[in-house]
Amino acid sequence: MNKLLTSILVSASLAAHAQTGKEIMYIGTYSLRGSEGIYVFEFDRKTGTMHPVQAVSNVKSPSFLAIHPTGNYLYSVNEGADKGAGGVSSYSIDKATGKLQFMNSQSSLGPGPCHVSVDHTGKTAFVSNYGGGSLAVLPIKADGTLGESTDKVQDEGTGPNTQRQEKAHVHSATLAPDNRFLYVADLGTDKLNIFEIDAANSKVKPASTPYASVKPGSGPRHFTFHPNGKYAYLVEELTSTVASFSRDAKTGKLTMMQDNVPTLPTNFSGQNTSADIHIDPSGKFLYQSNRGFNGLAILAIGKDGKLTKVGEQTTEGKTPRNFLIDPKGEFVFVAHQDTDNITIFRRDQKTGLLTYTGQSVKVPAPVCVLMASSH
Repeated sequence: MNKLLTSILVSASLAAHAQTGKEIMYIGTYSLRGSEGIYVFEFDRKTGTMHPVQAVSNVKSPSFLAIHPTGNYLYSVNEGADKGAGGVSSYSIDKATGKLQFMNSQSSLGPGPCHVSVDHTGKTAFVSNYGGGSLAVLPIKADGTLGESTDKVQDEGTGPNTQRQEKAHVHSATLAPDNRFLYVADLGTDKLNIFEIDAANSKVKPASTPYASVKPGSGPRHFTFHPNGKYAYLVEELTSTVASFSRDAKTGKLTMMQDNVPTLPTNFSGQNTSADIHIDPSGKFLYQSNRGFNGLAILAIGKDGKLTKVGEQTTEGKTPRNFLIDPKGEFVFVAHQDTDNITIFRRDQKTGLLTYTGQSVKVPAPVCVLMASSH
């Protein structure tokens, strides 16, 4: 009886502890309009509100962020670092409070780094240099700090859009669910380059099928995988469209299913560029942000992985960049670069449609939104 009572009490205390687990959010920004750098918030799920925890000084535009798989470290690109080359920084995360402590920085070996990702073993970081048209590969040490780059891939090429595709512009590097392949979107060359990765030694080499191409002038930007790992989706920034692919898990090869699927309302005729892309946890809906229209496109994902547009949601701000669907699929947070705010929406899990909660949080020039759970 005592054993049973003890186990009940232990279970109750664990459940209570789990419920009090803080949901911490990290916001990357451009160093504009008084931005201090990286902002830390706590999200209260019951009230749907964000509360400030910390502002971390970084004057070099820590625009894009990534969290280490252990949850112990955070990495930022430093887009506004020295003109010759950008940088990437590491921070330790206090699990109790979510607060950050700067650890070290390394060169990204190219100007204008705009994206960072970390492999699933936590041993390697991949940095996309938009300005330099290159990918830098950096080892992550046992203490979470970054080592000097151990590999670099320099892209070459152009596209038909002479203003934006005058040279290679590497925009993101996305890891496959199995951690064996890396998909690198090059806006300048209309290609998704595919690499096999050696995470233990922080090296990459071209896969047997080294790239997938999209329609010239589309401008690949961000890439995401369906939860089932069979399908993947690419933002085409310059045409405000999305491409869908099936994926061969053995070789990493992508086979296009759809290209240039429209994401804007048919009656919208203004200037627009697409930015970010995410799929809800159930794998039923895909969302893509549109800067100019200032909204999210909502697309249903069929059982065959193909997309059908079902609606859009204006996002109560200007220039929506990155956005976040929370891990439970209940809320969507949208970062607006030009109105200095993050807006919060509730998500209908059946229809995929969004409802503005009325919550808008002030953050200067926000670019990236991440969430991590801490206890």
